[in-house]
Amino acid sequence: MDRSQKADLVAELKNVFAETGVVVVTRNHGLTVEQSSDLRAKMRDAGAQFKVAKNRLALIALEDSKYQPISEFLTGPTALATSSDPVAAAKVAVEFAKGNEKFEIIGGAMGETVLDVNGIKALAELPSLDELRGTLVGLIQAPATKIARIAKEPGGMLARVLSAKAAA
Repeated sequence: MDRSQKADLVAELKNVFAETGVVVVTRNHGLTVEQSSDLRAKMRDAGAQFKVAKNRLALIALEDSKYQPISEFLTGPTALATSSDPVAAAKVAVEFAKGNEKFEIIGGAMGETVLDVNGIKALAELPSLDELRGTLVGLIQAPATKIARIAKEPGGMLARVLSAKAAA
């Protein structure tokens, strides 16, 4: 990798750190190409990214960013999972780690808050942004549905009474 490619990678990582909601630092001890491709596909489906970057370049990109405290995690063979949804990358990483002993979560950060492994696991248990939006829409629609049901119920009761009277 020549100097210009390194500069491009650092600029790309700086951009990712500026726009992301969460960074999960992982370590893989010999994942196969198939496993790595599967993980990347799962991350992509969840709206997250999974990137293996040289630690030295990642450290340069972390300078002056809100994620600078995670630099302590960048030792050895690491990779970064990022997403704008604060839960997506953590969910996929934790789920993948359950089924693969060669994949280890080291820690991460959500904004300026540094998270250890247990913090990442707790974050993964939270509902995603889409799930929260669905819940909110359901809560907003529920009163209107109840009002419509209450409004039509007296008419339905009257029709049942008249129908029973006509049958008798």
